[in-house]
Amino acid sequence: MNWQMIGHEWAVHLLKQHVINEQVRHAYLFTGSQGIGRRTLALRLAQSLNCLQPPAPGEVCEVCRACVQIERMQHPDLFVLQAEQRGGVLKVEQVRELQRSLSLAPYEALYRVALLLHFEEANQNAANALLKTLEEPGSQVVLILTAENAEILLPTIVSRCEVLRLRPLPVEQVSQGLQDLWGASAERAQLLASISSGRLGYAVHLFQNPEQDEQRTVWLTDLMQILEESRVGRFRFAEAFAKDKESARALLLVWLSFWRDVLMKAAGSAVRVANLDYSDQITMLADRFGLRRAHQASLALERTIEMLDKNVNLRLALEVLMLDLPGLDTSGDG
Repeated sequence: MNWQMIGHEWAVHLLKQHVINEQVRHAYLFTGSQGIGRRTLALRLAQSLNCLQPPAPGEVCEVCRACVQIERMQHPDLFVLQAEQRGGVLKVEQVRELQRSLSLAPYEALYRVALLLHFEEANQNAANALLKTLEEPGSQVVLILTAENAEILLPTIVSRCEVLRLRPLPVEQVSQGLQDLWGASAERAQLLASISSGRLGYAVHLFQNPEQDEQRTVWLTDLMQILEESRVGRFRFAEAFAKDKESARALLLVWLSFWRDVLMKAAGSAVRVANLDYSDQITMLADRFGLRRAHQASLALERTIEMLDKNVNLRLALEVLMLDLPGLDTSGDG
């Protein structure tokens, strides 16, 4: 059994062996891009530690009270810690409250499990506060951190965790999973698997929330219009997008995915584009702007996303981006 997960078999096998051999680490760090399966894997580990009727050592039944409550993140011995909103800040007060809870014996489970999501959003004080728990963990405590990249966390935290780096799944595997488990049509599953770039969680999210895929279409339509706009017109778009930071971040990630497709096409890569439904536009822009300018656009988007993480002025950051994006009213110079 693979903990009812699609993909990441090596990670499941490793964690199962830890449970079976009673060699569970006091802290784990699961890294990888958002939607890749970090939280699901963490919940499966928590279930395997506390399942009331495991069908085999290291397995989960998914139907007992403990498994159901953990899946819903409502178990009394499961503590979920994250910033109040995506892109926010995980604060030291939250970590200290967690520490007080973990100092107590489990209420009903074998282990108290703390799930710290998006730990790259922890401020310096919060990260330093967690070090004490990592250095002196309780015997019945397991901490599971998730982050996009271990390199952006304090080295002292990373060194005290067992690090598992999750990679995107093959697009065909994601597509088949969407068809088999969620009932998606073959055409729809193929498109969402490509858009997600092998991140099953993101693909499932888009399938279950079609309005978000519709929003993606709106944002890509906006992008194509922006490429034809004057500076004044672009600044109007920046003003409109700057009303909500979380929405702006989602928009920029969609645009970045699109421009990476343009970059790969301009480079002559055989890799299939993620945005299959925009293949014609991607080919046109790759031919028009060439490798260098596609690369510049991708870098500009990456810089802007990084600036959002540093709480800079959102409208100003978007206005700078608008100046950095190429325009279809000027000739590409490759």
